[in-house]
Amino acid sequence: MQKKARAWATVGVMAAGVLAGGAGLGAMGLVAQQPAKSDVKASGAGAWKVDSVHSNVVYRISHLGASSHYGVFFNPTGSLNLDPANPAGASMEITLPLSGLTSGDAKRDQHLRSPDFFSAEEFPTITFKSTGFTSAGENAFDVTGDLTLLGKAKPVTARLTIVGKGKGMGGGEVMGVEATFTIKRSDWGMTKYVKEGALGDEVKLIAALETNRK
Repeated sequence: MQKKARAWATVGVMAAGVLAGGAGLGAMGLVAQQPAKSDVKASGAGAWKVDSVHSNVVYRISHLGASSHYGVFFNPTGSLNLDPANPAGASMEITLPLSGLTSGDAKRDQHLRSPDFFSAEEFPTITFKSTGFTSAGENAFDVTGDLTLLGKAKPVTARLTIVGKGKGMGGGEVMGVEATFTIKRSDWGMTKYVKEGALGDEVKLIAALETNRK
């Protein structure tokens, strides 16, 4: 019984230490404080500009039917006009420069920019321009729009979520949003390795955007 008592006492001391440590980290600003959802919704209205330095778009595609390959488009530009209380009047535009594409391998990046895939010399950007917003719950919206890839505009739908809101280093207002798209690249004529099964046709795009109030 004494051993059990000592064991439980040890657990209690460790738990207290963890809680105290967490409190200390919070006091030092090392633990992120999530904004209240009501605060985000109340103050998210307005015009916002994408901060290219703190934003990116991640893609995911099946490789050999066995694993997922991820890559990133850096330096996106764009804007967001949003009033959570009136989503019908919202709009969003995103431009991805193919010069910012990286898959983690320089040789593969060169191939991806070739006519086999993005044909970046002829079509140096990918763009999305919204045509409609509808509410999809608190701080979430379904966004319809046109995705232009390889010079072709096709309709797509994305789920946009307001992630949080805070103050930037310069004191201005900052809001983070995340938009998730799922597309079939063959719809735009990008069919390399689809029939062979080496690369999937379906691609998931996750746009993690930090925006500054205009």
